[in-house]
Amino acid sequence: MRLADTPPWTAFKNILKNYDETMNSRNLSRWLHTVRHLRPIQIANRIQRRFRSAKPSLSDPPSARPKLLGWTPPIEREPSLLEAQIQRVFEQDIPLAPKAWNDPNLSHLTRYNLHYFDDLNAAGFSERTLWHIDLIARWIQENPPGIGTGWEPYPLSIRIANWIKWSLAGHALTEDAERSLAFQVRSLENQLEFHLLGNHLWANAKALIFAGCYFEGPEAARWLQRGTALFDQELKEQILPDGGHFELSPMYHSVMLEDLLDLVNLYQITGKDPERLVNPIESMRRWLLAMCHPDGGISFFNDAAFGIVPTAEQLADYASRLQLPEVQLPQDRVIHLKDSGYIRVQFPKHVLLIDVAEVGPSYVPGHAHADTLCFEWSYGSERVFVNSGTSCYGTSVERLRQRGTAAHNTVIVDDTNSSDVWSGFRVGQKAHPFDLKIQTSADDVKITCSHSGYQRLAGRVTHTRQWQVHQNGFSIRDELSGRHDIAEARFHFHPTWHFHETPEGYEALGNTGGIFLQLGAHQPSELKTSSFHPRFGVALPNQVLRVPIDGSELLTEVGWHGKDG
Repeated sequence: MRLADTPPWTAFKNILKNYDETMNSRNLSRWLHTVRHLRPIQIANRIQRRFRSAKPSLSDPPSARPKLLGWTPPIEREPSLLEAQIQRVFEQDIPLAPKAWNDPNLSHLTRYNLHYFDDLNAAGFSERTLWHIDLIARWIQENPPGIGTGWEPYPLSIRIANWIKWSLAGHALTEDAERSLAFQVRSLENQLEFHLLGNHLWANAKALIFAGCYFEGPEAARWLQRGTALFDQELKEQILPDGGHFELSPMYHSVMLEDLLDLVNLYQITGKDPERLVNPIESMRRWLLAMCHPDGGISFFNDAAFGIVPTAEQLADYASRLQLPEVQLPQDRVIHLKDSGYIRVQFPKHVLLIDVAEVGPSYVPGHAHADTLCFEWSYGSERVFVNSGTSCYGTSVERLRQRGTAAHNTVIVDDTNSSDVWSGFRVGQKAHPFDLKIQTSADDVKITCSHSGYQRLAGRVTHTRQWQVHQNGFSIRDELSGRHDIAEARFHFHPTWHFHETPEGYEALGNTGGIFLQLGAHQPSELKTSSFHPRFGVALPNQVLRVPIDGSELLTEVGWHGKDG
């Protein structure tokens, strides 16, 4: 059936049938709130993809350019190829039998990772050269053009860049590998991810640029021109004036920053001017430093986990090797990232990171969590209050729980998420922060903000939270206006902390001194066991303090005593 033979709305409903949720009265409202923010190009591209073949041209590939010299070693990830035919993905060791590439028993994300070829540029990669040569040859033989997970545009993009980076590091792609590489680029060009936009389209553009620089001739010139134009467009769209990536995830921000550094690396050896990338890189590095804890790791706002992306220290080292300017974290007591909506409050002994942000760009909120007005807190170099992290993608109950309000350090009303996160990567009605006020004095900092997420409930509830931060601790005042049946604040503790109840509140002993947590008004509360997810595929037991809000107000005070108090 051709697209012209199908009315657009009918075609769009046919596409919707592919999703887990159906178009019925119960979720029609949710669908409408989800799709009404989509851009026309996203809807049009979804329809086009249903009817357009993505099979690549099998004509002769363009010639590779003469060997490029001067490639700076990029960031080395943890090795994932444990043996010649065993790959570790998310704590799971997977034998790379021919059927493993598209094994339906593996999650979609796990299959994606099998096709990335990250190990080609991981630590000690040169010691595994023979394994890599064999793995590339096996992939070509066991993944015919256009068939299977590996030919979807995102894994295509990551693999194209990884194969080329491996070659630039001094390894030779065989003739068969170069032919396959060209087929992969053609396939990618036929299915650029305009239906998703965001970080996916960014990765598509980066891959086209790498391919356009690796090959030569008219076809390669077209790849380079299209990739460059697309990347420049997305750079302006996706990087906010304060330096944050617009999906508001420190993890994906780090991915984008590494991509920019890779492009500077590529431009330096191909004679292209990387100057237009220097300022965005500086602002992105400064943003990342503001969003890291004193332990050097990223904070867990929206989809975020360790092990997927390089650390801020690794990114800084890569930038230094590329001879880019040094960037340092400002020492201001309050760092307000106005465009992305995060606030860092830092005193000598503790750091508070606060989320007063929108959930993300309205047309691509796939990595958003319902975490409005949540926070994370470190005392010294130890994390104390943590959001729950991310251990999985997909449409499981666990994925939905990790995106939900109750998995974050904020207030949940009538068992409803502040933003309607649903399925694996969708958001219906969204919470909007408003009336942000930041007041500073010689002694403390007061930050007040409200959000509209619960105004969709029958009682039209508004949540207002005020943090008052001083040298020896902080307090949180939560206020709820409007009618509600039940409400509670949740405080998730890092697994290294084990709190216990005392007559005055709750107390735990940390590595650097005693931390004393006191709840104002002595509200009845309880410590429960929950889970913390610092990496994909990892769940660590931790404690969560659940504090019911009787009436309309709750005061929580946090301080410490002991040798460092």
